[in-house]
Amino acid sequence: MYFQHCPQIRVAHPQLVAGVLYADGVAGVPRAEPLLADLLGRARQRLASGSEAALPEIQAWRRAFTRMGLAPTRYRCAAESLLRRLRTTGDLPAVHPLVDLGNAVSAAYAIPVGILDVDRVGDGIEVRHARGDERYLTLGGVEECPDPGEVIFADGQGRAHARRWTNRQSGWSAVRDDTRTVLVVVEAMHDSAAQDVPCLLDTLATELERSWAATSRTVLLTSAEPRFQISGPADTRR
Repeated sequence: MYFQHCPQIRVAHPQLVAGVLYADGVAGVPRAEPLLADLLGRARQRLASGSEAALPEIQAWRRAFTRMGLAPTRYRCAAESLLRRLRTTGDLPAVHPLVDLGNAVSAAYAIPVGILDVDRVGDGIEVRHARGDERYLTLGGVEECPDPGEVIFADGQGRAHARRWTNRQSGWSAVRDDTRTVLVVVEAMHDSAAQDVPCLLDTLATELERSWAATSRTVLLTSAEPRFQISGPADTRR
């Protein structure tokens, strides 16, 4: 399977820093509790000095959404939505151990984190503009059609695995109880993203290994090497 950003996305958003983590062996209950409290504590500490909208990571995504013609206070990147919920309710809801870890890491770094079930993706994913004939499935099971020109995570079967880029993930490839292998996508736009994205990936890889004994591989994607591809189990971590 593969993951890549189309050239048009790279040209329109040259400040994009993206990385992926491919992990195998994440099925079942984790053998050790992920350090969610520590991660959420980091997020709360940052929120103590102001709202999530003031964070540079979130401001960068708001600018990107504005460039895409989206109202940033109506459509928020996933990290901003998590931080907003954490600020207003004091906690994040439990969904699934793996999703809960991804949400906590996303909140701690204020960077969107998408987790896709590899077995439900097909051949791969390209971040590109929608043609208008793709199908998107909400987490509630409702099918939608992304607007032409909208940035989506598209597979080769005409399905959109995310809408409005980092705004909403799809039910097509959502993590389930029988999920065994995942592709984690991390994307940032802020000034220190080149340092923060690798740190986030390392934090996540360490937690997956500690809690699930999962094997993982992390890769940074660039304009020169925009494509991640793997044909077998995640037997390498780098």
